[in-house]
Amino acid sequence: MLKVFASVAVIMIATAAGAAEKDKMATAQLKDPSGKQVGTATFTEKKKGVEIKVDVSGLPPGKHGIHLHEKGVCEPPGFKSAGDHYNPFNKSHGAKNPQGKHTGDLPNLEVKQDGKGKMTATAEGATLGKGTGSLLQQGGTALIIHAGPDDEKSDPAGKSGDRIACGVVTAK
Repeated sequence: MLKVFASVAVIMIATAAGAAEKDKMATAQLKDPSGKQVGTATFTEKKKGVEIKVDVSGLPPGKHGIHLHEKGVCEPPGFKSAGDHYNPFNKSHGAKNPQGKHTGDLPNLEVKQDGKGKMTATAEGATLGKGTGSLLQQGGTALIIHAGPDDEKSDPAGKSGDRIACGVVTAK
């Protein structure tokens, strides 16, 4: 009986550890250059990477490039402090690039006429744990929304234009 109890306890601990690993989360509060909050993003660790859910309002209608950037700093007005696209595996830019895409490359965000937009995408190869693809690396990372659409092929940023919103990825 004691062996059965011990086996059940080991299984429960292993299951709890696995659940905790899957439930790693982070958030980002997206702000425009004036400091006004224009949206939120949630990050959840999944099998193939980090799922990112974005919800914005008060942005110009149309398609906008949206990317993870290499530094967790969002200094207005241009948010250049966030650095380049997050690219820990040294790939080329864009989903349409045959040489692969940056870990930080995400599909365009569609903002409706009312200024609101939502999207869910996965940053493949990213993690909220330790390792090369960690979004919670020393120095952090940021989520940037650009003024125009990403052409998904041009280096270094898909010709998506100015940075109009930024949020630092923070562990939850």
